Amino acid sequence: MPDYSYTVIDPKGREKTGRLAADSNAAARAKLAERKLYIVKVETAQGVEAKDRRSLFGRKRLRTKELTLFTRQLSSLVQVSPLEEALRTIGQQNEKPHVRDRIGSVHSGVIEGQRLSEAMRREPGSFPPLYRAMISAGESSGTLPDITERLANLLERQAEMRGKLISALAYPIILALVAILVVALLMIAVVPKVVEQFDDVNQQLPFVTRLVIGISDFLANWWGAILAGFAILIVIAWRALKEPAIKYRFDGFLLRIPFLGRLLRDLHAARLARTLSTMVASRLPILEGLRLTSRTINNAVLQKASEDMVEAIRGGGSLSKALKNTGVFPPMLVYLTASGEASGQLDDMLARAADYLEREFDNFSSTALSLLEPIIIVLLGGIVAVVILAILLPILQLQNLAGL
Repeated sequence: MPDYSYTVIDPKGREKTGRLAADSNAAARAKLAERKLYIVKVETAQGVEAKDRRSLFGRKRLRTKELTLFTRQLSSLVQVSPLEEALRTIGQQNEKPHVRDRIGSVHSGVIEGQRLSEAMRREPGSFPPLYRAMISAGESSGTLPDITERLANLLERQAEMRGKLISALAYPIILALVAILVVALLMIAVVPKVVEQFDDVNQQLPFVTRLVIGISDFLANWWGAILAGFAILIVIAWRALKEPAIKYRFDGFLLRIPFLGRLLRDLHAARLARTLSTMVASRLPILEGLRLTSRTINNAVLQKASEDMVEAIRGGGSLSKALKNTGVFPPMLVYLTASGEASGQLDDMLARAADYLEREFDNFSSTALSLLEPIIIVLLGGIVAVVILAILLPILQLQNLAGL
């Protein structure tokens, strides 16, 4: 039975959008007419999705930031109003058409009598399985307001950590790119103009000058081929990382890089601890949470570690022992998890572990950046100094010869 997207006006004059399942367009219109809704537009959901794909700025799913905002709004409104009213209000006040469409689809499912978690299955790209599982647990236990509050806090903390990671990596990357650009401009545009003055000199130029001139000539004559080579290497690397074995080795290499590896491990451990803490507090099975969480991990080594934890716990092992056996999680997380299991306060201990790991990330990234910035500046200054020295040495040599 196909889905149809509709736009209607309710008896109070409010515009509503959503989706419903029907055998045909006429059947969909009949269902809407039974609800005493004035029909503005009814079309197949596939046609709407095709329009979204053709739109330059259209997005078919909620982005992480949009999902976080939706969850925070939902957690606030479901405490003071019915769920249907909360979803309608959130959808109406959003200015982005694709967000209104996704929320409208969920809203129409709730109106048709579905549970919220079931209605969210209509938009699997916008609402991940773990998200829907936690919503379902809240509905089953009658604690949906509490669950949405915990979910909003979880998503906001994860967004905060992603922002910190981007900030930690963006500055040194931009600084390094600027340094490379400055050196390239010096070697391609400045050095050739200066060394033209030495073409008529019959004396042998200093080695540093000859080296810089050689590099400058190579970059000036072959810069197009160099860029093309880099592009080809990027494409080859991208294709190679599609192979599971190559990706696993590459991700393992990333984890062994002193700075980046520490960041990735701590971020993953903090995210896992925060997610499991939320799930335990929501009375959700840890095994299901780990299974769903492992699908969202991009690093193949960390993903396999999570899958190994699922198998270990399924075999009767404890969470702390499974964490320890992977060998990729910080000892503090393992220790606090074991303490939580022994004391019956696992959710609280996991939350404390997440707080600790996030503070460690902040301290480590701040310290690393304070060291990395001067290193890049010193390297750039050294390269510029060599270029200047290569230009000055022949001038000094000519002056000495003229003095003789």
